[in-house]
Amino acid sequence: MSNFPFLSVLTVAPLVGALVVALLPRSRPDLAKLVAFGWSLLVLVLSVVMWFAFSAGGDRFQFRESYPWIPNWGVRFTFEVDGIALVMLMLIAILVPLVILASWHDAESSKRSVPVYFALLLVLECTMIGVFAAADVFLFYVFFEVMLVPMYFLIGSYGGHQRQYAAVKFFLYSLVGGLFMLAAVIGLWVVGGKTFDWQALSQAEFATNTARWLFLGFFLAFAIKAPFFPFHTWLPDAGGAAPAGAAALLVGVLDKVGTFGILRYCLPLFPEASRWFAPWALALGVIGIIYAALLAVGQNDLKRLVSYTSIAHFGFIGVGIFAFTTQAGTGAVLYMLNHGLATGLLFLVVGMLIARRGSALISDFGGAGKLVPVLAGVLFFAGLASLALPGTAPFVSEFLVLIGTFTVNKPVAVIATLGIILAAAYVLWMVQRTTQGTLNPALTEVEGMRRDLSLREKVVVAPLIALIVLLGFYPKPVTDVINPAVQATMQDVGKSDPAPEVGSVQEAAK
Repeated sequence: MSNFPFLSVLTVAPLVGALVVALLPRSRPDLAKLVAFGWSLLVLVLSVVMWFAFSAGGDRFQFRESYPWIPNWGVRFTFEVDGIALVMLMLIAILVPLVILASWHDAESSKRSVPVYFALLLVLECTMIGVFAAADVFLFYVFFEVMLVPMYFLIGSYGGHQRQYAAVKFFLYSLVGGLFMLAAVIGLWVVGGKTFDWQALSQAEFATNTARWLFLGFFLAFAIKAPFFPFHTWLPDAGGAAPAGAAALLVGVLDKVGTFGILRYCLPLFPEASRWFAPWALALGVIGIIYAALLAVGQNDLKRLVSYTSIAHFGFIGVGIFAFTTQAGTGAVLYMLNHGLATGLLFLVVGMLIARRGSALISDFGGAGKLVPVLAGVLFFAGLASLALPGTAPFVSEFLVLIGTFTVNKPVAVIATLGIILAAAYVLWMVQRTTQGTLNPALTEVEGMRRDLSLREKVVVAPLIALIVLLGFYPKPVTDVINPAVQATMQDVGKSDPAPEVGSVQEAAK
């Protein structure tokens, strides 16, 4: 199976599916939904087969494919994945079918073309797979930029209040970041031997100042995409305006391109520059954790609140990456997966609640659990997962990040821990104001608030709940895939885990 072109097929399949769905007549919305869902399941099945074909103890990069594209520039369609990219591809394959199911009526409520909406979701899946599978820097840049297009239309055409403003802001921020990356990509080609191949560039040596400028170009693009403080302001607007399903993919997957890019390109290609910039990156991560958490506490819009929680979580991921320990790095990558599952679930459930009430304002709820107890229970579970309650998957990753960081930078770990306390505040307060307490009389007059989770919605949330609990108690199948890639990345940076103190070793021996 290792010779099967998994990555090229996975990249092209959603695009073909999008074309089929887009060509369906607007008068057949149900057929468009079924075809899109079926196509996404095909991608999921192929991804699962690839997961089992991947050898965790084998080569760092596997399933390599390379095809000519622009010979004069040395550009090729080169795909390969390590454990980090493989985990992200599985996250995409899991989330997209669930998002399609959860978005069953979203396009109809916007009174726009249903086939186009689901075609855009499949195009987005194509670009997301491509950006994580690319092993050619120019190809990565192309997917990085093209990925903006379907999300722009999903927000601008099918979003809610201020959708045009949010879509343009999202596009401009990402485009500016892309321009920084383009400059760095051109510079990398000039000084890196006129090649875009990752394997060749990882062996190249750059002058110190050159490497630092190139690192900065890539890092700015990835910091905006993630987003890290202070480049975060586009996310609350985009997340608040996007349809719930698109927002789940935006926060659950698209933002991970930023942190993945740092791990794949910034650290291995520019190790000295990564070490030089690390204190600044750690500072941005810590500030983002506290600042975004404080802003989340004061939000009255459910989707904006979830967006701010994601900014805080990305602060933890940034800290884990730049702590430069295997434990923290593994925690950061695991956090990328677990955050996608937990926040994806939270966004989808919030979308279900908003669709019933017709409002995203927390003040328009109150005691909703008395009318929709199952939905309220799922919201509570998603909130607990978001605040990293022990027994849920995000707890494992957050714990690894903090422990791995504490061994090398105690002040950063201690300050970041305050984010856990603030997370409890904004999540529990949100749950209390929406589903607990005295029933808001206005809710009894809303027909939608009398409907608890349907069978379709239960099918959407059940797999995510199961994965969050399973990985909360048994993350080993994922960490076994992640660890070798993280260890190799730390070696690229020239960092090794600190040796345990003599006293602690003696105490452990006793």
